[in-house]
Amino acid sequence: MKDTFSYLHPSSFPAIKRQQLQTLQVNLGYLCNQQCLHCHVDASPRRKEIMTRETVESVLAFLRAQPVPTLDLTGGAPEMNPHFRYLVEQARALGVHVIDRCNLTILTEAEAIAPGQDDLESFLAAHQVEVTASLPCYLQENVDAQRGKGVFERSIEGLRRLNRKGYGSDPALPLNLVYNPQGAQLPPAQTELESAYRKMLDERYGIVFTRLYTLTNMPIKRFGSTLLSKGQFHDYMQLLKQAHCDRNLEAVMCRSTLSVDWQGYVYDCDFNQMLALPAGLAKQKRHLDDLRDHDVTGADIAIMDHCYGCTAGAGSSCGGALTA
Repeated sequence: MKDTFSYLHPSSFPAIKRQQLQTLQVNLGYLCNQQCLHCHVDASPRRKEIMTRETVESVLAFLRAQPVPTLDLTGGAPEMNPHFRYLVEQARALGVHVIDRCNLTILTEAEAIAPGQDDLESFLAAHQVEVTASLPCYLQENVDAQRGKGVFERSIEGLRRLNRKGYGSDPALPLNLVYNPQGAQLPPAQTELESAYRKMLDERYGIVFTRLYTLTNMPIKRFGSTLLSKGQFHDYMQLLKQAHCDRNLEAVMCRSTLSVDWQGYVYDCDFNQMLALPAGLAKQKRHLDDLRDHDVTGADIAIMDHCYGCTAGAGSSCGGALTA
């Protein structure tokens, strides 16, 4: 796999600093039941990196020490971590809102992949876990081309399971879908695309959801290496830079989110984690345990050219577009 790191540094991206911490985004491991072309984590069924119980306890200790309202669980497939349910239960007991970044197919495979994880949708609903689920298109051929044969059908079954528990209709059970472009282009307008998703998923499958988030593909890891292999990397970076919008700088997710890897080390965002860029301008990684009593407000944020992916066009974050 071709490495994009040398193509992203140095950068002309504007310097930015942290605001108050609102979200602790925790990667529970790079193990996944899928292997998607757009994945910036390079997750797959072959990955061995997975968060231990000891590091899970570090996450909980941080949540007890810091008034962070939201815990955002990601991966790989976060549900494949054997301590997933324990972490959710303990965080909810602390009054922390929990988001599960779910690939949907794990709902139909959980018991076979991770014993004891059957009826996952019931567990999520019982603990009022917000589900943010990847569904990069409402057309079967596009989803299967990006994520693998049969993924669309299993994703629809996963959505139906969530709908039966009240997800997407009960205000206490938000179900958000995530769209990624098929290739080297920016996402379309989020509002218009959400309307199309609602119409197609309801008419064809009877599926409802809460929100649609559009995310820009980041030129790193698997997607970045694909761009390099096709000779499209520099053109894509030019697209991102030319579409940069200063007003998006105020709302980029790194200003209010701290990213934690499977070993407990911290980064300014999930993308920086994949590039091994330590939080701030630090030369060495810092562990979450070292920040337990530390206020990160006002700290520098590590930047490289991939950051233009978050400010291009309408902007992009884990919560979708930044501007209408």
